[in-house]
Amino acid sequence: MLNMASRSPVWIFVFLLTLCFFTPVQSAEGNLTILGETPPPGFDPVSGKRIIPNKRCLKCHGDAHDKTDTREDGTIVDIYADPQKIEDSVHGEQACTHCHATIERVPHRESPEVVVGCVECHRETWNKHRSDPDEKYERLGVVVETIDAFYDSVHALPNKHDQSETNATCYDCHDAHNIGTLGSHQRAEHRLKNPEVCGECHKKELDDYRESDHGKAVLEAGDSESAVCSDCHTTHTISSPDTDQAKLAITKNCGDCHKEAQRTYFDSYHGQVHRLGYTNTAKCHDCHGSHKIKGEDDPTSEIHANNRLENCRICHEEANENFLTFWPHGDADDRERYPGLWFFKIFMQTLIFSVMAFFWVHVVLWLYREVMDRIQGKGFNEDLDNPDVVYFRRFPTVWLWIHALFAISTMTLILTGTTLLFSHTGWAKAVVVFLGGTEMEGIIHRTAAVIWLGIFLAHLTIAISNIWSKRDSFKWFGSTSMLPNWKDWDDLKGMFKWFIGLGPRPEFTHWTYWQKFDYWAPFWGAAIIGSSGIMLFAPETTAIILPGWMFNIATLVHAEEALLAAIFLNSVHFFNVHFRPERFPMSTTIFTGKIPIEEFKHDHRLEYERLAESGELDKHLVRRPSRRSDLAASFITTVLIMTGLALLTLVLIGLMTTPS
Repeated sequence: MLNMASRSPVWIFVFLLTLCFFTPVQSAEGNLTILGETPPPGFDPVSGKRIIPNKRCLKCHGDAHDKTDTREDGTIVDIYADPQKIEDSVHGEQACTHCHATIERVPHRESPEVVVGCVECHRETWNKHRSDPDEKYERLGVVVETIDAFYDSVHALPNKHDQSETNATCYDCHDAHNIGTLGSHQRAEHRLKNPEVCGECHKKELDDYRESDHGKAVLEAGDSESAVCSDCHTTHTISSPDTDQAKLAITKNCGDCHKEAQRTYFDSYHGQVHRLGYTNTAKCHDCHGSHKIKGEDDPTSEIHANNRLENCRICHEEANENFLTFWPHGDADDRERYPGLWFFKIFMQTLIFSVMAFFWVHVVLWLYREVMDRIQGKGFNEDLDNPDVVYFRRFPTVWLWIHALFAISTMTLILTGTTLLFSHTGWAKAVVVFLGGTEMEGIIHRTAAVIWLGIFLAHLTIAISNIWSKRDSFKWFGSTSMLPNWKDWDDLKGMFKWFIGLGPRPEFTHWTYWQKFDYWAPFWGAAIIGSSGIMLFAPETTAIILPGWMFNIATLVHAEEALLAAIFLNSVHFFNVHFRPERFPMSTTIFTGKIPIEEFKHDHRLEYERLAESGELDKHLVRRPSRRSDLAASFITTVLIMTGLALLTLVLIGLMTTPS
């Protein structure tokens, strides 16, 4: 029989093994659990950590008479947390250790590292709320949305002085012990403290802000309506001020308070290209300053009369004093402050309305008459089974090339120009991206303008040369002249009588009155659009002889006249040439230079009879275009018509879309 001494080591081993299974153990992380059982009272059922009541924390941290602590290295730190503010905050029901997750015991054995898991807690709580909704956590979704924005912001980047730290964390900006609900006094208090909080890192900017009108209103007068840092820079989506994203955001945010100023800014060239994503142009803070914004009456303000010219010269190096009379926020609707701008807007809009109203009525009545004539078996109908073999030479080859280049350059100008005019639309932004950005768009626009003016001058040269070569026989108001005459007026009246069934269709000479209008319209366009475009292209040169407010008028008339041309060409002109029933679906004459003799006889009977009587008709008769030429002309015409209709659609969308 074994004695007790021989059995004692065994019993000791069994006893220790039992303790391993049934005795509470504390992990390195401070978790206190019983293997196989739930934690006892006093321990968190989720984390297994010892629960430290908030009142124990507040014995030290809530003592208003002892708000600081001195560390071993002599550093004095603020340890005070106002118990009442904590209770009133959105975190009032939370345990201190839910945020300060690394705290294992109180009092602390050594100075604890401040580690607060804002992100993890908010995400976990939101996920629980989504599966088991709780009304008090409804707004937490907004908080969670800002987390990803913060991670993409400049604050989440590593600090250049200490790569192990981010530029800023949640609790650097938010006072976690005093976060109030919407509309609470804590929120208002936090807003007023916003500049001071940002100024902890951005000291120079805070000093400048203190001197600004915004800063004085907030920091001295306690005006919570005035702009604070986060109003301009946003809260969580903060980018480096050198990035396009930040420049675009700040300009947009200025408009939250200064709506009228933003509206007139976006009416200007500066604002239009900026809205399309181009940031290398005058923005709000380029002219008004950023942190040290002051009123124009303050001598130290960047927009004071004595300082404004130097401001302009940052971009326009050769700007002279005439630039000072430019209206950065000129409002064409404000008759009292900008009567000249108002007058030109009324003039241009009256012109557009009058021209379009007249010719759209002309189009509708013409369509009605030709449809009725078709029903009654009247009018011109091409015999498709027996097409004309003989054609009339309508245009020489050089005019075909001139018209093609003229059409292409005009449509390019419409596309790139209306993209600016309607920069508030989605299609404008898409076009800019397609063209390679606003700078490339500007290059394309100006190149097309040079081509357009070059073609215009080439046409003038050829026309003058032709007139000079026929100076002995040329009649200024003859049948082949493009100058309007009294017959055109009689033909116009005759057409309206024919439209409403009160007379026969007039007979025309070589050119009709609507063809003459189409011809002379580009001369007006070249004068208005061309001159204003040159002024805007070379502002420093223009300002040598003209006052700065001429840029405002030039911008307005340039856009309005271009708008008139875009609508007229792609609606009225297309109908006159292609869409009226006698010509539908298209006329290819301008690209073949030839017209069927029967069609010419119908449309220009007086010219046909004059040539026949004089014996000159045979000089103008040619053979039918080859099939290849006809197909090529049809293809080019179709592409241009479809492009024109697409442009007209974009313009109408722009007119019907209200800028936001």
